[in-house]
Amino acid sequence: MTARSRPADIPMAPGGLPGIGHAPALLRDSHAFLTSLPAHGDLVRIRLGPDRAVVVCTPELTQRVLRDDKVFDKGGALFDRIREWLGDGLGTCAHHRHRRQRRLIQPAFHHTRMPGYGETMTAGIDEVTRGWADGQVLDMPGEMGALSARIAVQTMFRDALPPDALRQAVDDVTAVVRGLYLRASAPAVVAELPLPGHRRLRRARARLRGIVTTIVAERRASGADRGDLLSALLAARDLDGDGRGLSDAEIGDQVLTFFASGLETTALALVWALRLLAFHPDAERRVRAEADAVLAGGPAEFGHLSELEFTRRVVTEVLRLFPPAGEMFTRTTTRDTELGGRRIRAGTTIVYSSCLIHHRGDLYEDPARFDPDRWDRASRPQPPREAFLPFGGGARKCIGDQFALAEVVLGLATIVARWSVRPERAPRRHPRTVAQWRRLGDRMRVTRIR
Repeated sequence: MTARSRPADIPMAPGGLPGIGHAPALLRDSHAFLTSLPAHGDLVRIRLGPDRAVVVCTPELTQRVLRDDKVFDKGGALFDRIREWLGDGLGTCAHHRHRRQRRLIQPAFHHTRMPGYGETMTAGIDEVTRGWADGQVLDMPGEMGALSARIAVQTMFRDALPPDALRQAVDDVTAVVRGLYLRASAPAVVAELPLPGHRRLRRARARLRGIVTTIVAERRASGADRGDLLSALLAARDLDGDGRGLSDAEIGDQVLTFFASGLETTALALVWALRLLAFHPDAERRVRAEADAVLAGGPAEFGHLSELEFTRRVVTEVLRLFPPAGEMFTRTTTRDTELGGRRIRAGTTIVYSSCLIHHRGDLYEDPARFDPDRWDRASRPQPPREAFLPFGGGARKCIGDQFALAEVVLGLATIVARWSVRPERAPRRHPRTVAQWRRLGDRMRVTRIR
């Protein structure tokens, strides 16, 4: 087909229902629906209620969408609702704002700052896991969510908050992130209703912004670099642009974006890793043996990352099987363009899915199988780089990908070295958020190893 092809020439996914399209299939089992689409073409149309979208089903077309972020920009109803909740931060801003924000925020994630963040991760992981009791049955999604929130808040603010304020901030971060997922998944009319739960979420967001405003004012007055993420944001200057830094409002948006993008993803990755290891005891034994050799009885530290090779492979495989950032993402075309030999009109919603790409049988042998050794470069041919995208790609790839990987690897090594974790029962379906997993009642029993 040529670039003059009409959108109608792109095949429609089967199974759509009058009025609601493919929404029920996505809600019922989004994984099964998305991974079925490549059988119908490289580009496939779907209907979500009255809205239409085009799904890209190959790694090459997905990379085209991710790399050409000027034509395939963030936008559409979903991003508009998230932007209203989080502000105009790095993860939600339009293309014309993104380059400047990226330049200003990149130094905060420079490799020289990562060991300091690693200390915060190690302290949080050590404190939480030492508080468990032998034989205790835990709400593990809740535990990992609280751990991720604590690390996120302390990485952002270091020791600027007294203990009571820290606990309140951790609770508020958790509430704000859950509010984000409510807005993303609920119909717009429901998300805007003046319900008690919605009012609590707005109060939590207001308290967080108040904390940011207060601490930013104190830091600007003192000029001190506390080694935390906020200090890096305050120090940033756009030397390739106007030479200015981030305004107070921009910093507030970036703080909320950091919390939203990091909290659920790391918590979900840790829960999935613990669950998968419980059902794959040989892999669990290998993680524990590696942790015993590397950690020597202590918690995992940032300097151990390069030695935790198999643990990192386990985490990589978890990210492939269950991308914690989400199963599908949208872009909006800013002008008429061509994609896969088809004409795509301006304003078209484009869907890409890491879940879909990660489960293509022509890219991954036996893609549904948990196999950490598929990432052993010494013994296996590796999939194409564009076939692995748990953090997205292109200019808008997650800026905190190495931060997130470090947290999950350190957390997993520390937990497995000390505890045997066994689920009380299997989940009825694949949860997509910590809140969904908690509603399913996924509880795990921890047994002390040492």
